[in-house]
Amino acid sequence: MQKRAINVVLTSITGTALAGMLVAGVAAASDDGAPTEQQMLLSKQVTSSQEHKTPAAGKGSAKPEADKPAPSAGDKAEKKSDAAKDEKEDDVLLSGETTASYFWDDGSGVRGDTGAPASGEPMQKGMFASPSWPMMTKVKVSYNGRSVTGFVGDRGPGEPSHRGIMLDLDTYTFRYLLDGEKPESKYVAGTGQGHIEGLKWEVLEWGDGGGERGKPQPFGS
Repeated sequence: MQKRAINVVLTSITGTALAGMLVAGVAAASDDGAPTEQQMLLSKQVTSSQEHKTPAAGKGSAKPEADKPAPSAGDKAEKKSDAAKDEKEDDVLLSGETTASYFWDDGSGVRGDTGAPASGEPMQKGMFASPSWPMMTKVKVSYNGRSVTGFVGDRGPGEPSHRGIMLDLDTYTFRYLLDGEKPESKYVAGTGQGHIEGLKWEVLEWGDGGGERGKPQPFGS
C-alpha cells in the first residue's frame, strides 16, 4: 500500500516535471528560431493537459443563497389582524327585504325634493334614505343578481314607509339594480317603474348619527 502511494506521488511529480521541461524546451526553441510544427503541437497538448487538471476557478466555492428569514411573530399577528378586520367589515349585522323607491334631493326642489340631505352630506350615488336607521349606516342592497353598497344619508321615504316602503335609493343605484342601466337623469330613473319589490338589504355597519338601530320603523314613529 505504501509502495502504491509512493508510485502515485512520483508519477504526479514526474508528470509535472516533464510538462515543465517540455514547455521550457518549446520556449528555448523559440529563442533559436521559429518553433517547429511538432513543437507547437506538443506545447498545446501539454498546456491542454495542465488546464484539464487544474480545477475551474471558483468551482465549488459558490455559497448557497441564504434562506429568507421566517416571518416574525409580529408580521403574523399583523396579517391576522388585517384578515380579521376585513372579515369584520363584511359581517352582516341585520338583513331583510323591503320595497324601495328612488329619490334625488339636492335642494333644487325638482320632483318634490325636500331639500339637502339630512346627514349634511351632498347628494350622491350610493346615498340611501331610511325612515329610522342612524345616519351614515353602511348598507348593502341587492336585486336581480346586482348589488350596491351605500350609506344612509337622508330621511325617507315619508308616508310610503307606513305602507312598507322602507328605503329610498338614489336614482343611479335604483336603475342599476333594476336593469343595469343608467337613469334618464339624476331626478328620473327613466323606466316607468317607481318601485323595486323584494329588494334585499343588509346592514354592514351602524352609523354614529341620529336614528335607531334594528328593523326599520316607519317615518316619524
